[in-house]
Amino acid sequence: MSTPGDDDAAAPSYPGEQLGLPPSGPGALAPWGRRILALFIDWAIASLISLTWFNYDVWVTLGLFVLMHVTLVGLLGVTIGKRLARIQVVRLRDSEPATIPGPHWALLRTLLLLAVIPVVVISPEGRGLHDRITGTVQVIM
Repeated sequence: MSTPGDDDAAAPSYPGEQLGLPPSGPGALAPWGRRILALFIDWAIASLISLTWFNYDVWVTLGLFVLMHVTLVGLLGVTIGKRLARIQVVRLRDSEPATIPGPHWALLRTLLLLAVIPVVVISPEGRGLHDRITGTVQVIM
């Protein structure tokens, strides 16, 4: 039989604690507001390019968004939107420091992002399923 306080002891005191991230400042788990803002900025950039040169073709817009995410997150850990929102995608490994995800992890993460469902399945540590599958986390820069 458990006492009312037993479950509270296992609960993290702040988002990202179970991942070994600091409670605030650089390296802390990025708040949802920044993540959503970055996503909207990236989509707006892809839409603007598509509108300007491709008559706002939905498939071109989607392709530009994917290309932007795979290339920029894979090689730099940020997209333009993430940079403006001051967040970065890093890949966590057990005994190694956080690293840039790389193009193959960025591709898988982006495809899962487009599927939407993995993004809204949030774990207790504050990551979407797409980030848990790829071993990534969005942190404050």
